[in-house]
Amino acid sequence: MNKWLDQIKKCTDCDACLAVCPTYKVTGNLLFSPKGRLKIAEEVLERKDITEAAITASYNCPKCGACETVCPERIEIGRIVAEVRNNIVEGGKGPLPAHKKVIEVLLEKGNSVNGVPGNRLAWLPEPFQPRESDTLLFMGCLPSYLVKDAARYSYLALKKLGIDFMILEDEGCCGTYIYESGEVALAREYFRNNVERFKTLGITKLIVPCNGCLKCFKHFYPEVLGTVDLEVRHVVEVIYDRVKRDPGLITRIDRKATYHDSCRLGRVEGYTEEPRELLKWCGVEVHELPKSRQESLCCGSGGGIRSAFKELSFDIAKNLLEKTETKELVGPCPFCTFNLGYTNKQTAMNKEITYITKIVWESIRDASDMEG
Repeated sequence: MNKWLDQIKKCTDCDACLAVCPTYKVTGNLLFSPKGRLKIAEEVLERKDITEAAITASYNCPKCGACETVCPERIEIGRIVAEVRNNIVEGGKGPLPAHKKVIEVLLEKGNSVNGVPGNRLAWLPEPFQPRESDTLLFMGCLPSYLVKDAARYSYLALKKLGIDFMILEDEGCCGTYIYESGEVALAREYFRNNVERFKTLGITKLIVPCNGCLKCFKHFYPEVLGTVDLEVRHVVEVIYDRVKRDPGLITRIDRKATYHDSCRLGRVEGYTEEPRELLKWCGVEVHELPKSRQESLCCGSGGGIRSAFKELSFDIAKNLLEKTETKELVGPCPFCTFNLGYTNKQTAMNKEITYITKIVWESIRDASDMEG
């Protein structure tokens, strides 16, 4: 029997997942819950019964992983949803039109956000200077084009801290969107080309500000290609380790902010305390959402959901913002920064949505000024 069917049949209908699923909490529709998606997965994987309901429920999952943290049977629901999406594609009924459009743009322009290739380094605060290193700061599409603070301040902070790295003018995309859409065969080819390019350039380490890139390089690449000789770290991990060795590199800049654990860095990677400690070193009075760390609230933008189900994504983000008590909300994910920033503007909540390295850079800069 298919290993995923074996897992599906372990479901005891305990309903623990319903209490944490962001799409179920917003819609109240059992079909749009982990429990509903498992029943759909069984139909698709066992009987190849691909209905419109199956397609919708499988593609509107943000793959946040909240359900897996409470499932007593340890069912890998995110992996099962990915397998269903792949089956939908192989059955000729996927990806969704919105996802197809994104993939077409990605293959044509080398990014998933329809950015002009020649403007990829518009965020760079100084002229581009090619250099060699075994470490690539891989910005990702969102930071390069839409969340430029994530790119700019990650670059500046790493440079000021003396971290060795290089950047590329024609970086390209990690390909996570292709995989998340269920186009696994196409993703395999795209991933392989990236890996070969890294080898040619002598790159063995990646630093990423984007959590989508983090999950793709660290988990999707090995899953699809097998062993991949790349060390992948989030930019916050690199900065934290450097500052921990020499706290004198930063100074305190008094401010209040709520920290939001992104699903991928917090829930999936378990990297929760270090960002908070880093912010506290910077002088931030860190506030918490009602649910945090492994129980953190999803922003509603992952898994390709925002492209195809914008209203659902908006409602999930709005729910999170309404639970934020401070004016400033800070996090380590460009997807969250973008979706929460958009929702904040649309709802006129007057919040400040900040990518974490901006605060770190301000603290490093102030410390440098004090030395001068």
